[in-house]
Amino acid sequence: MSSFRSRREAEINHGKEGIQWRYPYSRGRRQLSWKTFASASLLLEDKDVRQSFMGSAGEQRNETQHHRPVGVRFLEYIRGTPFTFRTYQAIVLVLTFFAYASFHATRKTTSIVKSVLDPQTTELGFTHWPRFYFLGTVEGAQRNPGLNAGWAPFDTSAGTAMLGQIDVAFLSIYSLGMYFAGHLGDRFDLRVLLALGMAGTGIFTSLFGAGYWMNIHSFYYFLVVQMLAGLFQSTGWPSVVAVVGNWFGKKKRGLIMGIWNAHTSIGNISGSLIASALLKYGWGYSFAVPGLIIALFGLTVFLFLPVSPEKMGIENEEESQLKSPEKDGITQPLLEGRPNEKGTAVGFVEAWGIPGVAPFALCLFFSKLVAYTFLYWLPFYISHTAIDGKYLSDSTAGTLSSLFDVGGVVGGILAGHISDRLDARALTAASFMYCAIPALFFYRIYGSISLYWNVALMFVAGMFVNGPYALITTAVSADLGTHSSLKGNSRALATVTAIIDGTGSVGAAIGPLVTGYISANSWSAVFTMLMAAALVAGLLLTKLVVAEVTAKMESGGSRTGGLPQRSSVPETLV
Repeated sequence: MSSFRSRREAEINHGKEGIQWRYPYSRGRRQLSWKTFASASLLLEDKDVRQSFMGSAGEQRNETQHHRPVGVRFLEYIRGTPFTFRTYQAIVLVLTFFAYASFHATRKTTSIVKSVLDPQTTELGFTHWPRFYFLGTVEGAQRNPGLNAGWAPFDTSAGTAMLGQIDVAFLSIYSLGMYFAGHLGDRFDLRVLLALGMAGTGIFTSLFGAGYWMNIHSFYYFLVVQMLAGLFQSTGWPSVVAVVGNWFGKKKRGLIMGIWNAHTSIGNISGSLIASALLKYGWGYSFAVPGLIIALFGLTVFLFLPVSPEKMGIENEEESQLKSPEKDGITQPLLEGRPNEKGTAVGFVEAWGIPGVAPFALCLFFSKLVAYTFLYWLPFYISHTAIDGKYLSDSTAGTLSSLFDVGGVVGGILAGHISDRLDARALTAASFMYCAIPALFFYRIYGSISLYWNVALMFVAGMFVNGPYALITTAVSADLGTHSSLKGNSRALATVTAIIDGTGSVGAAIGPLVTGYISANSWSAVFTMLMAAALVAGLLLTKLVVAEVTAKMESGGSRTGGLPQRSSVPETLV
């Protein structure tokens, strides 16, 4: 008994900061042996240990309650039971999906309204309607001055270039803000950061549309408003990817995130349809309504979004399965407190040094250059290009351009599924970029033959252009944000995502800007630029593709029983 007492005192002295009781796993469920239970009971007889444990448990419970969103606490109170891990995963997928879809819906509005602000009606054979620049002149949809006559200062010969400058200003601030947003996202509450970004985006998107009712014709007003909107939009992507990455492991990540990434195209499609439908009432409504929608979604995010299992006080079932002693013999602490975060936040320069981050970031630079040129200029291109000898109206062109995003949904899902099956992210992304080159060529050459040819070729182009863009910004970013070199530190997801997508957004800013100038002379030159960008994007992944193929060839002979192999992206990008 004395030896047990001395051993007990040693355990107490050794475990002042936390009791290191251990328990065995049995088919994923916790079970206590009588020996462990007896030891735990004797330890709790000590007053100091009991007070220390109860105090730390109470503090952890209070901290967990503090991090739980108000809406989640209310729903759990109504249900009478807490949500399960799978329920939280479903909530995360749904909320982040609609959150980022609303970001893209507000972003797409500009491309729809662009052909109204700068219609260039003389080039299309239309007659200019009289211009009225004061409030109260609109008597009906048929005599809407903002719909057919353009809007100063964009209705001049320099209007197209001015719209391009607004695009590049928006995307420049967006890309720069992305780096800071990722830095903040790994250090502050992602739910609050995302909600604030959505609210700010809604306000400044609506202020852009307010220029219609306030009779504003200052180029600098629209420029500054769009720049501030870009700053708030930059909080979106690092936040949603980090939250999803916190709840989902690497198993089938490409397919899950490929389907989830459909929010980009769904947002573009809904933004196109909403903005096109509201044009007949005045272009201001095309901004105000999406701005209101994203603000409402921002409130929903603030009330209900669970950021991570740790902050919800729930066990991550996927990590538990991976760490089960049936697989590796490792036991877990029974009553040891769970840390809120794993490790300290990774620095900006350190994140750039993670293997694979730089090549994929540069690849995304050219990939987003192509994708965002279509995002901002495709409706304009369609309305200013004769299809089967006829020109389409602005609203019809906006609606038709949404088929490019439909192809993007299919491309994102295919790219994610293929990369999971092949276990080769770089090879999949590069292959899609190479296939985008002939797709763009055929769309430019044969897209004007008929409406059916235009639709079919636009769909194919969207599939190959948006496929690698979706793969890199989701599954690849999440893979690299949890790279093995980080040694289990999960506080790099937002920073890595921001670096990759922020670098890509620089290309997204340059593409629309250059297009604004080149398109004034030749749209064929624009497509040549896009094809060259797609080629460079594929070539930048050559080293990684070779590494993946080499790893596949070396492991081909040693693979037994069809066992799944670990992801090659995080390990071969060295």
